[in-house]
Amino acid sequence: MGNCVALNYSCDQTVNQIFRCLCGKGHIRNLKENLRALKREMEDLKAIQQQVKHKVEREEAQHRQRLEPVQVWLTRVQRIDTRVIDLLSTSPVQLQKLCLCGLCSKSVCSSYQYGKSVFMLLKEVKILKSESGFKEVSELAPTYVVEERPTRPTVGHETILEEAWNRINEDGVGIMGLHGMGGVGKTTLFKKIHNKLAGMGGFDFMIWVVVSQGTKNSKLQEDIAQKLHLCGDEWTNKNESDKATDIHGVLKGKRFVLMLDDVWEKVDLEAIGVPFPTRENGCKVAFTTRSRKVCGQMGDHEPMQVKCLERNEAWELFKNKVGDNNLSDHVIVQLARKVAEKCHGLPLALSVIGETMASQTTVQEWEHANKILATSAAEFSDMENKILPILKYSYDSLVDENIKSCFLYCALFPEDGLINKEELMEYWICERFLGECQVIKRAENKGHEVLGTLVRANLLMEVNTNTVAMHDVIREMALWIASCFGKQKETFFVQARAGLPEMPRVEDWGAVRRMSLMNNDIEEINWGSKCSEVTTLLLQNNDLKNLLREFIRSMKKLVVLNLSENKKFSELPEQISELASLRYLDLSFTSIEKLPVGFQKLKNLTHLNLTGTKRLSSISGVSKLSSLRSLKLHFSNVYVDVDLVKELQLLEHLQVLSITISTVLGLEKLSRDQRLANCIDILEICYFQQTTFNISMLMRMENLRVLNVVESNHVWEINTNLKCKERETNSSYLHNPTSPRLINLCSVHISSSHSIKDLTWLMYTPNLAHLSIKHSEEVEEIINKEKATNLSGISPFQKLEWLWLESLSKLESIYWSPLPFPLLRKIVAINCPKLKKLPLDVTSVPRLVPLGGFKIIMDPLQQKMELEWEDEETKSHFFPFFDR
Repeated sequence: MGNCVALNYSCDQTVNQIFRCLCGKGHIRNLKENLRALKREMEDLKAIQQQVKHKVEREEAQHRQRLEPVQVWLTRVQRIDTRVIDLLSTSPVQLQKLCLCGLCSKSVCSSYQYGKSVFMLLKEVKILKSESGFKEVSELAPTYVVEERPTRPTVGHETILEEAWNRINEDGVGIMGLHGMGGVGKTTLFKKIHNKLAGMGGFDFMIWVVVSQGTKNSKLQEDIAQKLHLCGDEWTNKNESDKATDIHGVLKGKRFVLMLDDVWEKVDLEAIGVPFPTRENGCKVAFTTRSRKVCGQMGDHEPMQVKCLERNEAWELFKNKVGDNNLSDHVIVQLARKVAEKCHGLPLALSVIGETMASQTTVQEWEHANKILATSAAEFSDMENKILPILKYSYDSLVDENIKSCFLYCALFPEDGLINKEELMEYWICERFLGECQVIKRAENKGHEVLGTLVRANLLMEVNTNTVAMHDVIREMALWIASCFGKQKETFFVQARAGLPEMPRVEDWGAVRRMSLMNNDIEEINWGSKCSEVTTLLLQNNDLKNLLREFIRSMKKLVVLNLSENKKFSELPEQISELASLRYLDLSFTSIEKLPVGFQKLKNLTHLNLTGTKRLSSISGVSKLSSLRSLKLHFSNVYVDVDLVKELQLLEHLQVLSITISTVLGLEKLSRDQRLANCIDILEICYFQQTTFNISMLMRMENLRVLNVVESNHVWEINTNLKCKERETNSSYLHNPTSPRLINLCSVHISSSHSIKDLTWLMYTPNLAHLSIKHSEEVEEIINKEKATNLSGISPFQKLEWLWLESLSKLESIYWSPLPFPLLRKIVAINCPKLKKLPLDVTSVPRLVPLGGFKIIMDPLQQKMELEWEDEETKSHFFPFFDR
């Protein structure tokens, strides 16, 4: 009986379930019809969506802003379209499950749920259709108010402001970069430009963004979005790509200015959604940066550099910060000027130090400030808190630790001093900052790359092709960093050009790693016994007479030793052999007379400089220096002979050789050894008495960079084939593009050579940068027209930077017609009475820059009035550039 009841109950449930499916909402029974309806309604909804989108876009092009409900509706349509596509993709499978003419399903529950989803989605689509009747889809965009950036009154930079203003207003300029060292006033200048643009009007948007170090694209997008009123939860939840699309959608077709302050690396405009500025769209992107490299990466290849203030401007700024009341005393004014000069025109330093000194009212306080700034500027009040940390950001941006070491090393040179690039790179090489490279040329190339990096970062200033300089405040920052931020002040012990009559006191010799005492008056080295960690010691240009034995024995780790320019220094002790780590030794322009036997044991020595050692007549035994790679002997009393050539041939690793030659025979012996010939970097030819000199011997010196000819009476002869006695003509040789040339020769100096009538052979030197000819009374012309006939496409002096002509009584011509001088900066003609014409026309020097740029010097000065010019236009063009 119980089983029958249970069976009846179960059957009733099944029947009821089937009944509900068939007769209820009809999710299974109406599935086919609902699917067809969903497809049809969705097609209608998408057509309406396209109509609304097109209307919105047309009105946005008229500087209107879409309504928020419209944007919400468009977003909902997009989302439901995705859901419909997903649902319809499974419809074939679901329809196959139907049975009983579509009234039931083989999988009732599954089909029921699917049918219900179709029904509900159809309902949502109909609701969206019903909500599509927008009377308005946009509204007038809110007026974009450009607010002035707050900025304080400033002194100086008026010229650069005017130039920057003119440039950013040029039609063809879409991107403009301002670069300069930290604290130089870039942001202040930038604010002034912003405010002038704001006052001018004509832009739909002016957007100011502070980029700062380490700023990511997402942060830039957020800052820009706030200016464009793109905000809310919907914006926040988008990825960077969608945000870029939204930003681009707002800015496209608009005229905008984007000002990026303090850029440290390239900002990818496309990635953040900013349309690229062009002449056609009239948009502008301007930025400030400490890096010249970033300017190029951003697309400004002729950026403007913001430099430090001139002396008078710096003084005015400093006075404004100190206040006139504190400068009523004449003595204090003089001391204040000295303090201001210590800032070297850097506005940040002038402002901070000026504000600090505003409360100092006594002579004693100003004297103390001068002393602190002269000896240990990092200890000056607020220097370590408000100046050096700001400058340190530039140091932090150097990604390579070796580059940072190279930069800090520059602080060993005196303040306000020039740093010779070649000397600096030799130090770097020997200190292994440039790696373990065994090839000097390769290491030098890397050194030039490092110098370029530091110059582009505005941590060094390039003075000319041979020298760089370091701003004094940057130097203080470097010394501060090198001393572990003031905690170990003697790590870098620097008292260069400090007027020291004797060795300074060192409290902790064990802490000293690098020491610079160059340019003082020290006569004797009183050395501590615990200075075994020193790797660099720079003692050049003192009054030293010798080195004590105790000094040598204490310097076990010494790598770089410079004793040059110690005129009284005449002897190296035998104990020099104990400097086992020494790789660099400079004895140039000393009075040393011989090299001790112990000298030969310096097995790690790679660089030896004996330039200008006029009392040194022999370097016998130098072949024992098995690691030697660079040997400099020019201007010394060591001349090339058979014995010297043999010594040099034994130096297997020699790569750089500078040398003096007094006979053609000596030059021939050296040039016959191609390996040695390729090593020659600087060649001095002096006291030649032969009738002719065959220039073909120089052609074998592929790396010859500098040529000095002194007191030599010979005629330069052109014969390019060493094995052929028959001389080739000058023109046939030069006309041949495959003929060898002195490609690396960049400097030629000729003095007191009285048989030379012309220097037409200079046509061989396509990279000549510096040319000086002095006291050579037979020189009539630089390039002879007859010898240089039939030369097509060869123009001399394309790389010439300066030309110095002095005491040339017969010189009449440099070149017979005007020449292009793309890089020329200076022409000097002193006591050249027959020189009546310069090879110039209005196109010769493309960039005439006064005030430190192009210059012509003639002595006597009245000779400029006697010059013959190509035409009156040329005369007017160059006359303002004569040095008065």
